[in-house]
Amino acid sequence: MKEQRHIIYRGQVQGVGFRMTTVRIAKGFHVTGYVKNLADGSVELIAEGEREEIRSFIAELEERMEANIREKTENRIVAAQAHSDFSVHLADGLENGRLR
Repeated sequence: MKEQRHIIYRGQVQGVGFRMTTVRIAKGFHVTGYVKNLADGSVELIAEGEREEIRSFIAELEERMEANIREKTENRIVAAQAHSDFSVHLADGLENGRLR
C-alpha cells in the first residue's frame, strides 16, 4: 500500500545542501514528492510511495544528514498520489531558498 510521509526537520538544515542531497537520494528510490525550506529555518519533506521504499529513502537521508538534523516531526497518511516526481519547492516568503 502506498503512503505519504510529511516530515519537518529542524536543526542546521538550511544552507548545507539538505534539499539537493534529498533530491539526489530520492532518485535512487521509487518515491515522489518534494522538499522545501520553510521560513522558520526548518525543512519540509513530503514523500509518497510504497512503505518500505519510503522507509529506506528516509533512512538513507537521515544517515547522510544526521549531523544536521536535531529534531524530526513525522506524520503518515494514505498517499494522495499528487506528485509525479521528486523535486525542490521554494517556500512562501523565500526566494532562491533564502528569505526575501
